[in-house]
Amino acid sequence: MLWPYVTPGIPDDLFERLPGIPMSKREVRLLLLSHLRLQADSLVWDIGAGTGTIAVETGLLCPKGRIIAVERDEEVASLIRRNCDRFELDNVEVVEGSAPECLENLPQPPHRVCIEGGRPIKMILKEVWRYLQPRGRVVATASNLENLYALSESFAELQVRNIEVVQSAVNRLETRGLSQTFAAVNPIFILSGEKLD
Repeated sequence: MLWPYVTPGIPDDLFERLPGIPMSKREVRLLLLSHLRLQADSLVWDIGAGTGTIAVETGLLCPKGRIIAVERDEEVASLIRRNCDRFELDNVEVVEGSAPECLENLPQPPHRVCIEGGRPIKMILKEVWRYLQPRGRVVATASNLENLYALSESFAELQVRNIEVVQSAVNRLETRGLSQTFAAVNPIFILSGEKLD
């Protein structure tokens, strides 16, 4: 077994990757997972799943759950499937499609939604909100000021409750030449909240 632990935080190098395809780094992934507040049987939508790291981690953490990874690019969707196979997961389904258009065809209603990408982000969030179960949670990431503003504005418009916003600041020890130095992992904003009505 590639990751025989119940602890989340799979090392990045255990995932197959494609050049240019984004991947949530391990430390950022841990923050995302903590904000999702998963249960063993959660139905999770992972929108803009990229390399599939969140889909894999949530699949392992929710053995009785069902994870739907949404990815619009066929080659990237295949990458997610390969990563799920590497970790012997049978509770992750990869859906090739563009959000928000493909959302109506997904298993519903989700308990948790993770939005890691997609444009236009406001439309995706508003559509996700329609399907999210009462007391469900949404977690979204923003790597630029425009998406941060769009998400925070949408959270206010949708009356998302118990909002939390975290910005990651992670440095990793790396060897460069003969010396060891700390290199920053790209900072990212994580916004989360609940649907209470």
